This record gives sequence, C-alpha cells and structure tokens, in this order.
Amino acid sequence: MLTERKWWMDGGGLSQEVREWLEENGWFPGRDIGAIRAGELIDARVNGAECQGSSLVLVGAAARIIRAYGLLTLAHPRAGGFVLKMKPTVGYDGDAALISELARNLGRQLFPVGYESSEEGLILVDEIGRFFLLHHTGSYFWGFNEQDTFSRFLSGADALDAEDFFV
Repeated sequence: MLTERKWWMDGGGLSQEVREWLEENGWFPGRDIGAIRAGELIDARVNGAECQGSSLVLVGAAARIIRAYGLLTLAHPRAGGFVLKMKPTVGYDGDAALISELARNLGRQLFPVGYESSEEGLILVDEIGRFFLLHHTGSYFWGFNEQDTFSRFLSGADALDAEDFFV
C-alpha cells in the first residue's frame, strides 16, 4: 500500500492522459518544491490575508498540492493562453474574506493553491482535497482531487456550482 506522501510524489492515481499533460508542463514523478519553498509561498499568502484583516488556515491537502505542483504553469493543450498557474501567492483585495465565507458554507477550511489565467479565478483546495474556483461570477466546484480537476480542465467540462456542496 502506498503512503500518502509516496502517492502524491509518484503521481499515483493519475490517468495516463493527465500524467502526460503534467509532464509536458514540467511536472515529474517525485516532484517536490520542498518544505522551505512551499513554506515561503504559504507564509506570503497567509500574511497577505492578514493584511486584509482576515485569516487563512493552511490545510494538509493544499500543502501537498503546493509541494507537488507549486510554481508550475499548466497550459491547456487546445485552448491557447488558458493556463493554471500553480502559485498560491496571487490574490486580490478582499479575497481572503470571500475564501473564508466559502469555507464556512462548505463546512471545510480552504486554502489557495493557484489561479486560472483566463479571468484570474482563484484555485482553492479544501481539507479533504477537493478543488474549488473562486471567480468574480461566483464559486464553483472543480473536482474531488487533482486527477478529477485536471481531467475536467483538459476536457473542458463545466464546473459545478459550489452551492451544491454547501453544508
């Protein structure tokens, strides 16, 4: 049985399509930006939220995503210029309060792991590894884990309304 660390470092659970796409964009099995670099990114985001008068709580699943995919630019293979930027430090004024509100509605903590380039919606991960998008038009569910999220991104599947996951 694979441990959680081995699973994410080795890319276990990723389909061949998702794995190949990730590898084309700089990811590789065992990729880990390390605790120090990930910590710098996380601290910058936490400090940014505090400057907004809010707080963000790091969750283990988000830390895992940041370590495995952090700082990658994951380009969509068929939609030129549409990318997932796996950089958790990007945000905008007032976003921390919106993230906290969404977290309360979901009944789970959320932490940003990046953004999408088309309209700079924030990519968030909750404590059980689900992905959500905080967009200027609302909040959306993006996937149950990175395999599901990346597969939906590649296929162009519509995001679901995050309200469907509220407690």
